[in-house]
Amino acid sequence: MTIKLKEELKVLDQKHFLHPTTSIEQQQTQGPSAIFTEGKGIYLKDLEGNTYIDGMSSLWNVNVGHGREEIAEVAKEQMAKLAFSSCFATFSNEPAIRLATKIASIAPGDLNTVFFTSGGSESNDTAIKLARHYWLLKGQPQRQKIISRTQSYHGVAMGATSATGLQAFRDFTNSHAPDFHYVYNQSARNLRETIEALGPETVAAFVSEPIQGAGGVNIPQQGYFEEVREICDEYGILFIADEVITGFGRTGKFFGMEHYGVVPDMMTFAKGVSSGYAQLGGVVISEKIHQDYCQLSKGTLMHGYTYSGHALACQVGLKNIEIIERENLVENAAKMGEALLEGFRALQAKYDFIGCVRTIGLLGAMELVKSRETGELFETPLSPIFVQETMKRGLILRTVTYDQDTVVFSPPLILSKAELDEMLRILDETFEYVRKTIVEKI
Repeated sequence: MTIKLKEELKVLDQKHFLHPTTSIEQQQTQGPSAIFTEGKGIYLKDLEGNTYIDGMSSLWNVNVGHGREEIAEVAKEQMAKLAFSSCFATFSNEPAIRLATKIASIAPGDLNTVFFTSGGSESNDTAIKLARHYWLLKGQPQRQKIISRTQSYHGVAMGATSATGLQAFRDFTNSHAPDFHYVYNQSARNLRETIEALGPETVAAFVSEPIQGAGGVNIPQQGYFEEVREICDEYGILFIADEVITGFGRTGKFFGMEHYGVVPDMMTFAKGVSSGYAQLGGVVISEKIHQDYCQLSKGTLMHGYTYSGHALACQVGLKNIEIIERENLVENAAKMGEALLEGFRALQAKYDFIGCVRTIGLLGAMELVKSRETGELFETPLSPIFVQETMKRGLILRTVTYDQDTVVFSPPLILSKAELDEMLRILDETFEYVRKTIVEKI
């Protein structure tokens, strides 16, 4: 019965389901690599009964783990009571009000007012539009340019795609949004030079992830964001922090920018705010910007999504944050992140084709290199083969091969030491296999 069902679903998948960020050729020739049916804790189970450690929290987002019945109960109760009502034209609902208030209470500094979206791409598009609208209200309409960093990822909506510093995402379409510019991701000096070259009076905002996720879990050099904040202040440019991946405990702090003691003017969020139990995201703006909006706006804020302030999603978000706080998952992410790094370093000492390893909370990366001394990469990236082999052994990971050969990690924040040890055991076994079957034959 399972074989028959799998074949039926495979055919239907190939015919009717256009997958996001997927090789169409691979889907059409092989079908889905797994059809998941259940999730519990850090584990996923597929249609055939195979169990996997979800080493990526699916898409960096299932922070509290799978199968949380109390979230399901809250969702059921809210859906029966009020699943959705419009938040346009000053209409509101209690879950949206409560969640906005909660996020304001835990956000850094004076970030105090929340605009809700359905996800990260919408959040970053919104922040870009709000920044440009801000300068219109301030009587500086020429401030429209947005600066972001190479190796950055901000989403796939038109503005978010244009802000993304990974060329492959921009090459997907042939008509890009104008006025987006990119600076080297590890150089505050290059940011200053670019602002000067563009003309500070033309720049609306600088947007950056505290730690670049999809670009390879790139951790900034010491002092980078402190200098960025000073530069933005000097030239009167808004600083937008993209916390879509790094928010809600992922890095061992509630928000990634807390590692640097820097408060942005706007902060985008999604993913971990609901741990994937409902589609939810948003932008938090500073008290100053909010007050300027209130004082300078003379008409309608002509921006909004049907599901902005979705009652069910906001109620799920409230319960999700309650779990994060109640179970001390931010602290656990910091603790397990240190243990993960220790495990990475032990593997690095054992296998000479492991290059740089890094973690910050439960966000990590391991680079694969032909030569540690020179940083030379293998002619054919090794990481895609590696993650195929870890999946065969019950561990789901992702790769980054944009100018690098990196395996990335983002397990649920509930990860225990025993579960971490099992992850490391699978990694060790896979590295040994790859060494014997591939690396030693090159």
